[in-house]
Amino acid sequence: MTATSVRRTHDRPKTRERVLGMFGAAGVGMLLAIQARINGTLGARMDDGIAAGLISFLCGFVVLVAATFVIPQARRGWRNLRAELRKPDGLRPWQCLGGVCGGYLVFTQGMAATALGVAMFTVAVVAGQVSSGLVVDRFGLGPAGPQHVTPARLFGAGLAVVAVVIAVSTQLGSGQASWLVLLPALAGIGLGLQAAVNGRMKQAVDSTVFAAMFNFGVGMTALALAFAVEVVLRGLPPLPADAWLYTGGFLGTLVIGGSVALVRFTGVLVLSLGVIAGQLVGALLLDVFAPASGAGISTSTFLGVLLTLVAVGVAAMPDRAGRSARRLPR
Repeated sequence: MTATSVRRTHDRPKTRERVLGMFGAAGVGMLLAIQARINGTLGARMDDGIAAGLISFLCGFVVLVAATFVIPQARRGWRNLRAELRKPDGLRPWQCLGGVCGGYLVFTQGMAATALGVAMFTVAVVAGQVSSGLVVDRFGLGPAGPQHVTPARLFGAGLAVVAVVIAVSTQLGSGQASWLVLLPALAGIGLGLQAAVNGRMKQAVDSTVFAAMFNFGVGMTALALAFAVEVVLRGLPPLPADAWLYTGGFLGTLVIGGSVALVRFTGVLVLSLGVIAGQLVGALLLDVFAPASGAGISTSTFLGVLLTLVAVGVAAMPDRAGRSARRLPR
C-alpha cells in the first residue's frame, strides 16, 4: 500500500465524521428551535426574558449536576480540570467562561429583541456567529485546530447570512435598526467563541457532561447577577403554573452537550452553520405543525431555509489546497 493510499484511507473516517457532525449539528439546531419556543413562551408569560433564561439555565444545571454525580467519568471532571489549569500549556482560565456568552445572549434578547424586532435581531446574531466561526477556526481556538479560510468557507458563511435575511425578510419592517444591533452582533460573536472554548474544555476534562455542567453553571451565575439588578428595579415576576414551560433547560443540556461533543469534528464555522440550518428547519416545522399564531408560512422562509442548507454544504467542502500541501513529499 502506497503512502498516498494510506493517507486517503485515513481521510475517509474524517470525512464521515464531518458529515455525521453536520447532521448532528442540524439536530442540535432543531432542539434549539423547540427550546426557543418554550423559553420564549415562558418569557412572555412572565414578561421577563432574563428571568426565563435564568430558570432555563437553573433547570439544566440541576439535571447536569445530578448526571455528574452518577457518571464516574464526569465525577473525575473537577480533578482533570484542576490538573489542566496547572499545566503550563493546559487550559487557560478564560477558556472556562464560555457560559458567559450564552448568558449574554439571553440578556441581549431582553434588551434588544423587542426594540429591533426578532428578525433583525436574528440576522445580527447570525452575522456575528458566522464571522466569529471563521476567525476562531482560522486561529485554531477550537479543538478541531486551525482551519484555512477558503473561498468555499467564505462563500458559505456569506450565503448563510443572506439566507437568514431572506428567511426573515417579511418581518424586517417590524423593528427599527439602531445602535442596539451591536448587542446581538456581539452575542453572535460570543457564540462562536463559546463553541470553541467549550470544546476545548471537553477535550481537557474528557467529559461532555462535566463540560456542559460547567458551562451551565457559569451562564447561570452571569444571568443571576443580571436578574438580581432587575429585581431591585422591577421586583419579582410571576411564575406560570404550566409544567411544560420549565422543560427548556433540559433541552438546553442536549444543545450544549451536543455542541461540545461535535465541534471537534466539524470546526466552529460548520457547527454554527449546521445549528443555524437546523434551527430554521425546526422553526419551520413548528410553524407548520404547532403554529404560535395564525400567520402562514411565506415563500421567503422556505427559500431561506433551502439556501441555509446549501450554505452548510458549501462551507463544509474539504480544504483541497491544504490537504494537497500536507501530502507533498518531504
